[in-house]
Amino acid sequence: MLVTDADGVRTLTLNRPDAYNSLTVELKERLLAALRDAAADDTVRAVVLTGSGRAFCAGQDLKEHVGMLRSGDTAPLRTVAEHYNPIVTAIVDMPKPVIAAVNGSAAGAGAAFAYASDLRVAGASASFAMAFAGVGLGPDSGASWTLQRLVGHGRAVELMLLARKVDSTEALRLGLVGEVVPDDELASRAHTVAATLAAGPTRAYAKVKSTVAAAAGSSLAEALAAEDAAQTELGATADHREAVEAFVEKRRPRFTGR
Repeated sequence: MLVTDADGVRTLTLNRPDAYNSLTVELKERLLAALRDAAADDTVRAVVLTGSGRAFCAGQDLKEHVGMLRSGDTAPLRTVAEHYNPIVTAIVDMPKPVIAAVNGSAAGAGAAFAYASDLRVAGASASFAMAFAGVGLGPDSGASWTLQRLVGHGRAVELMLLARKVDSTEALRLGLVGEVVPDDELASRAHTVAATLAAGPTRAYAKVKSTVAAAAGSSLAEALAAEDAAQTELGATADHREAVEAFVEKRRPRFTGR
């Protein structure tokens, strides 16, 4: 796991390139810790999640998985509760924007991590696959919740049942990603997007994330109440005051996240 900081952006790079960044217990624990550290660090104002080498993340490391099953170890049966659920929760609940920079294959839990992110920028060679059914499993890592919100119920079920690969062109058409760029421009483009957000009103971004997530499972009245509470809180922030003053003075606002 590589962790780098620049321009208020923390980049988390899954770093098992020879294994397509497949997820061992160690890597899952390191990723979860890194996400929680980023959430708690006030100097971090946006997060980029990516992979090293030719893949974003191939999902569960099946070699480790089958080895544990053969030995009678019950750890594989606990990994959803102990690792995948907390990782996706940390991404979705991150009080700052999370951008997935998808380089190469994103499969299984790896694809689900990208779906859970706020924005997805893909390299031209990127691909996505809901590979769970192919190994006799159902979806995990929040894919049943996130994928249908991106592409609709029917298409989400299709992608999960057929477990077929979706290339970057189709991913853009379906709405799985917001942007596709040449592979050699992916890292810089994702950082540019993240740095732009890092310079913005990050408390407002956190409220955007939380109110939209809450509204997905609430009534209109509940959504309106949540929006009211958020606006009341944000209206008292220094960033809101700065934005209003900058508008009146015809200058660019200087946001501080307060």
